[in-house]
Order: sequence, then C-alpha cells, then structure tokens
Amino acid sequence: MTVAVGSAFHAASPTASHAAVSYTAQAGGHRALTISLFVAFVLVTLYITFWASRQTRTATDFYAAGRSFSGVQNGIAIAGDYMSAASFLGIAGLIALFGYDGFLYSIGFLVAWLVALLLVAELMRNSGRFTMADVLAFRMRQRPVRTAAGVSTIVVSIFYLLAQMVGAGSLVALLLGVKGAIAQNIVIVAVGALMIFYVTVGGMKGTTWVQIVKAVLLMAGTTLVTLLVLVKFDFNVSALLSTAAEQSGKGAAYLEPGLKYGATATSKLDFLSLALALVLGTAGLPHILIRFYTVPNAKAARKSVVWAIGIIGTFYLMTLALGFGAAALVGSKAIAASNKAGNTAAPLLAEAVGGGAGSTGGAVLLAVISAVAFATILAVVAGLTLASSSSFAHDLYANVIRKGQASEADEVRAARIAAFVIGAISIVLSIFAQKLNVAFLVALAFAVAASANLPTILYSLFWKRFNTTGAVWSIYGGLISSVVLVIFSPVVSGGKTPLISGADFHWFPLENPGIVSIPLGFLCGWLGTVLSKDRSSEEKYAELEVRALTGVGAH
Repeated sequence: MTVAVGSAFHAASPTASHAAVSYTAQAGGHRALTISLFVAFVLVTLYITFWASRQTRTATDFYAAGRSFSGVQNGIAIAGDYMSAASFLGIAGLIALFGYDGFLYSIGFLVAWLVALLLVAELMRNSGRFTMADVLAFRMRQRPVRTAAGVSTIVVSIFYLLAQMVGAGSLVALLLGVKGAIAQNIVIVAVGALMIFYVTVGGMKGTTWVQIVKAVLLMAGTTLVTLLVLVKFDFNVSALLSTAAEQSGKGAAYLEPGLKYGATATSKLDFLSLALALVLGTAGLPHILIRFYTVPNAKAARKSVVWAIGIIGTFYLMTLALGFGAAALVGSKAIAASNKAGNTAAPLLAEAVGGGAGSTGGAVLLAVISAVAFATILAVVAGLTLASSSSFAHDLYANVIRKGQASEADEVRAARIAAFVIGAISIVLSIFAQKLNVAFLVALAFAVAASANLPTILYSLFWKRFNTTGAVWSIYGGLISSVVLVIFSPVVSGGKTPLISGADFHWFPLENPGIVSIPLGFLCGWLGTVLSKDRSSEEKYAELEVRALTGVGAH
C-alpha cells in the first residue's frame, strides 16, 4: 500500500514530548473534571448495588439474579462483561503499535462467539443451575469433578482479573498524572475493593445492571471517538490507514502481516497458539457461562447471544478506528512513551480528537473516555469475582466440603467470604503484572479456559462414554499444562517484559501455550475415559441430553 500523508494530518501528530504535555494539562485545572466523572460513575454503581441488595434473598437471586433478565438485557450485560479492558485499552494499543497484527486480537475475540453460540450457550443454560460444574458433574461422581471445575474456574478468573486491574492502574495513572509504583498500586487496591463490594452486596443482579450501564456507556463513548476520528479524515479510511502507517515509523510494513508475528517460525507458532486460545477460550470462560443462567428460558438464552454478537461485533470493528486513529493522530512514539504496552492509546486518542493536550475539549473527552474505561474495568472484575466466588461456594463449599448439606444462607455467606479472598489474591498478583499488555494477559486466561474447561464441557455434552476419570484428567491436564507452560515461558522470565526481571529459566519458546495445552486437555480427557474402568450411566446421559435440548428438569 502506498503511504501518502496530507499536511493537515501532520499537525495532529504529536511527538513523545507531547505526551508529557498531556500529563501536565491533566495535573492542572482539568483534574477536577476527571475526578468528578469517576466519582459520579462510582456513586451510580453503588446506588445500583444497594438497590439490588434489597432484592437478593435466595441463592438463586445471588447466583442467577432470580433468572429475571430478558434476552435483550442479558445480551447487553454479556457484551458488557466481555468487552473488557483488554478490548478497549489493550487492543487499541496493540493496533496502534503493531498495525495489522494488533487487529488479529479483535478477530479472534469476535470469531470466538460463534463457537460459544453454536456449541455451548443454549445447552449449558438448559442443563445447569448456577455454575459450569452443575453440567460437568451431573452424570459423574460429584466431589472430584466439582473440585476440579471449581479450581479451574478460580484460576481462569484470576488470570482475567489481572488484566483488568493492570489496565486500571495504567488508566488512572495517565488520567490523574500520578507517577510511581506506589500510586498505581493504590489504584489497583481501590479497584479491588470496589469489585469486592459489588459482588458481596449486590450479587448477580447488581453486577448485571452495572454491566448493562457500562456496555451502554462504552458503546456510546467508542462510537463518539470513532466518528470524530473519521471526521478528521473526511471519512476516508484509506487516508486514515496511510497516515497511521507513516506516523507509526514503520511505513508500509505497519499495514501488512508480520510486524509482531511472522518474523520467525517461533512467532508464527505463537500467533497460531494465540488464535486457538482466543477462538476456543470464550466457550470455556466461567464468567460468560454463568450469564446464561440469568434468563428464564432457552429462547431468551439464544436471544442473549444474538444481541451480544451484534454489540460485540460492532465494537470490535470500531477498534480499527481507535487503534489506527491513535497511531495517526497521537503517534506510536507518544503512545509508547506514555505506556510501553500501549494501554493508554484510546484515552490519548480521545484527547487528540477533542482538541489536543491542554484544550478544554481534549480534557473533557479524555476524562469521559477514561471514565468509561474505568467503568469497563469495574464491571468486568465484578463479573469475574462473582463467577469465581460462586464456584467456590456452590461447588467446593456446598457440594465438596459440606457434601450437599449446606443451607442457601450458608452458600451465599461462603460466596461473599470467597469474594474477599479472591479479590485480595488478585490485587497482590496485579501489582507484579503491571508491565504486561492487558490484551496479552487476557489471552493467557483464554488459553487456560480453552485447555481445561472446553474439552470437558464438550465431552460431557456430546460423548456418552465420558466418565468421572476422564472429566478430572481433562480439567487438570489442560489446567496444569497451560499454567506450567506459562510459568516456563518468556512471559515470566527471559522475555522482553517478563514478570520476573533479572532471571531466565524459560524453556518453552511460545508466549501463549494454547497450541500445546488445548490438544493436551482433549487428549487427557480421552485417555482418562478409555483407560478407566468407570462406566457412566446411560440413563444419566439420556437425562442430560433431554435437559440440554429442552431445559426440562434443570431448574
């Protein structure tokens, strides 16, 4: 593609020093506006949470919002749960820094919904009550399968939580002009405290309404910035891409495959591994799966997915304008100077299209978009914390520790305690993960979900012979292999921005383990089944089949 740039667009492309001006402007008179918007959103969500708490009386209310949401409402909430900090901050940053290769993240996240729609959404809703383990353990021995499913749910949720809270630290540091590790750590602790409050007080109903409000705000804010970017280029997409290529400093290579993936055989394998994790991971994400239990019937579950796909698809198309617009109007050097991983590209773009650093319009739009991103983070972390704490209370505490003898009040109490513990663990781990791109962290969560959860879900729903041993082997095989490969990958040591600096003990060359761990998850489930003398009940499988197709008897 020929790279041609009009002089009108050069003026809108600041250098790295321009990013410093942005900090200065924010630290001045516009900071009050930013703080006001943050406080306004937090107050609204706190009111929603208190309101929901008055309607949360039973376990069904806490776990599934009394199954009272319509398909449209749940579809918007699913979109709000799914369009995370990785989507808004991480993907925009990756596109701004790596062009074509960055947009591959968007494609993976979007295509993943087809797998969720075709394979698991309706079947899981029909055959389960509150958690993923309700389906997996239905025709198996309860304790070993629920234990494995509960552990997997918590691990996946914590990986995902890391991404959201790292994004929060980067965002608020930019917004308020705070510098230094201590200030960002305080931000992460504050986000963690809010997410714990949403879950413990509001349960699923409060969390769902927070996600609906967040989805509406995110779509409105993203649409506004997208339109302003296109107006800057007279709706000429070719001019936008050409300008982005020049301002990236990489020329035509910016718009072609291979800038991030493809330079070596290892990077090509890494991309394939990433793609597998993204496409297959959604159908195994616990916080997405439990959303299908909040609707009253299968028809509403299908409508939920259709609405979610429409909203999510529109959003990911707009990430093109966010990423390439940031490269064109802010410049890749300025974005990298603000945040090496690119996590602040979208807020900086909002400032640029609003009038630039130091202008009232730029400050207003930067504050609005950053507040929307903050809302995004809070809504998603609440959903993740709810999924993991619900799994602990319903699967591990009620069915494994108490052997089915816990009362509903005991379950809900255990879920609230678990939310505190899981929130605290996530806060501590997030403090050490701040150098990593949030979209990349989410890809790791997807890899674990695709390796441990998806094989077990598919085998449980579609393989009559599948048994308890196969389920346990499948979950632990996929979970352990993916986590071990991440620990000994360049992500933790020996990479460009590792979790542990000054050490190199990696032996697995890929950053994403999906290409190895996903087949291992399927293989372990098959081996465990064929090598075991366990025989699953044909009657139970027939009953599960009826439930999955009709929903009869599940709730």
